Amino acid sequence: MQADKERVALTSIAASGGLTIAKAVVGVLSGSLALLSEAAHSALDFAATVMTWYAVRISGKPADAEHHYGHGKVESVTALIETGLLFVLSGFVIWEALKRLLFAEGHAVEATIWAFAVIIVSIVVDFLRARLLYQVAKETMSEALEADALHFGSDMWSSIAVLFGLGGVALGYSWADSAAAIVVAVFILIAGWRLGRRTIETLTDTAPQGSAERIAGIARRVAGVVAIERVRARSVGATLFADLVVAVSRTLPLDRVAEIRTALVQAICAEMPEADVDVAIEPRALDDETVLERVMVIARNRALAVHHVTVHSIGGRLSISLDLEVDGSLSLGRAHEIADGLEAAVRGELGEEVEVETHIEPLQTRGLSGRDAPSARTAEVRAALVAIVADIAFVSQIHDVRVRDTADGEIVNFHCRIDATMSVDDVHDKVDSVERELRRKFPGIKRVIGHAEPR
Repeated sequence: MQADKERVALTSIAASGGLTIAKAVVGVLSGSLALLSEAAHSALDFAATVMTWYAVRISGKPADAEHHYGHGKVESVTALIETGLLFVLSGFVIWEALKRLLFAEGHAVEATIWAFAVIIVSIVVDFLRARLLYQVAKETMSEALEADALHFGSDMWSSIAVLFGLGGVALGYSWADSAAAIVVAVFILIAGWRLGRRTIETLTDTAPQGSAERIAGIARRVAGVVAIERVRARSVGATLFADLVVAVSRTLPLDRVAEIRTALVQAICAEMPEADVDVAIEPRALDDETVLERVMVIARNRALAVHHVTVHSIGGRLSISLDLEVDGSLSLGRAHEIADGLEAAVRGELGEEVEVETHIEPLQTRGLSGRDAPSARTAEVRAALVAIVADIAFVSQIHDVRVRDTADGEIVNFHCRIDATMSVDDVHDKVDSVERELRRKFPGIKRVIGHAEPR
């Protein structure tokens, strides 16, 4: 891409230089103001293409410590300089043409065959260069090359005006040359206005037309996004920098939020390859959140582990009870402070009249080193489990029994099978019964974890 941009810019320099020399020589020999104006226009184009080549080389450099968004705006600065030159040239041409129209004496114009030949060659070259430059500019998103294409395109149309002016002179209309020069100047002004407006918009970070709406439309289609808070876009060279803020449900886990962000960036870049996207995500409380979800969010935000959250409506009053796990080595006073903070946060979210009760439990044992118990001990525990489930309806097939010795006591894991049609509440009660009975038989067991599988 970068090599193509530089190659096209260099060939434009050669084309502009050749046309400038040819028009200037024939313009001086023929005395045609229109042709001399075209020569001046081509000279300006030559200077512009040199600046374009330089700008293209600089703008291709990657971002660095001083230019966090790259060097793309070098092209915009170059285009702004070209715009100023266009307006200066137009003013000069119009002034000289008006003088010739008002004071025509001493300004004879000769419509020679060489004048016609040069202007026709110029039209052909300008057409071919403009088409190639527009093509490469579109492929590389180069503002400088597009400005160059605009120059060559305006040259082509102004050369056509000069051709008509020379034709008028050949037919005996001496004023036609000056009139053609004014037409050339008008074309230059139009080109300058178009280029200048776009350049100033780029330098002042004007959002490219329709880009923000397009980005927002893509973002709305990404699963998990509930609202678009803000979209901002600006162009720097060939890159469209976009940053957007979207809202997602605050109940989502962090890994899901990260997935949504990645999906947003991929979706936007898939449709807009020139985009460099930055996404910020804000959590939002949705209207359809349940009380349970709201309580779990509050606990999660306070880095607390809760379970067995129960929500009741007692006589029109909301009642919430939950189990709160804290470090078992904490004092009761400290644990109670944590519980009070959680209860206050729940009431702050749901209303001061809400009844909140916490049951404090020691945090589940984690990170303990241990070893497998002797096989005889495992067999003893397995036999006890088989005997226990024999008296509990719907529970059977004890298997995968593991017993581990730790510094805090034994930990037992087991699997069992239960009727697949039973509700989770009923299954939990059944497994709890097995766990409690096993700990009653073996008080040295610290914890029992039962895993139910559908039968």
